[in-house]
Amino acid sequence: MIVLALDTAGVDCAAAVYDSGRNTMLGEASDMIGKGHAEHLIGIVDRALDQAHMALSDIDRIAVAIGPGSFTGIRVGVAAARGFALSLNVPAVGVTTLEVMASAQREKTPGRAVLAAMDAKRDEIYLQSFSSDGSPLDAPRALSVAQAQAFAAGFDGEITGSATPLLKADAHGDHSNNFPISVVARLGAAASPDAGKPKPLYLRGPDAKPQAGYAIARRV
Repeated sequence: MIVLALDTAGVDCAAAVYDSGRNTMLGEASDMIGKGHAEHLIGIVDRALDQAHMALSDIDRIAVAIGPGSFTGIRVGVAAARGFALSLNVPAVGVTTLEVMASAQREKTPGRAVLAAMDAKRDEIYLQSFSSDGSPLDAPRALSVAQAQAFAAGFDGEITGSATPLLKADAHGDHSNNFPISVVARLGAAASPDAGKPKPLYLRGPDAKPQAGYAIARRV
């Protein structure tokens, strides 16, 4: 099965072409852009396909990172994945950024449970824990920093993600959120398409909200 993986959930705009039958990455492209995923994504996909010497018509499945992460970026990625899937008549699956981070950490520390934790700002942390074999131990959720610290204190395993310094007193080095597109591709290949079309996973409402009292009455 040939999988086209997409990630626009963070600062990167990334795509990869993966052959699950051979467990081989055929092509990868990624730019750290911060914003503007909608304008860059198609070019990134083209680069990954060119590197793989394939066309869109060769793709058997679409995988996309569905969040949590950037509100706008997640919408761009999910919309693109569903559009590609519809036009190619292939399934699309969603992969959470938390499971991507946990899987990437398990590659570094095999045999260990992992707590994926993202600093969501405003005194909140997005987190989810996974067993040593990658199975989720709980659902993705947003907790206050104090609640997350209490949970992490009793967690026996590795902690990964931007919230690590908030949960681990002796944390050192770079703990930025990282969603390797190769991991998105592999998890997407293993995911079941029976879960339905990918949908954004936000865990929190949008920061921008309409101002009450300023709506203009509609005239018929």
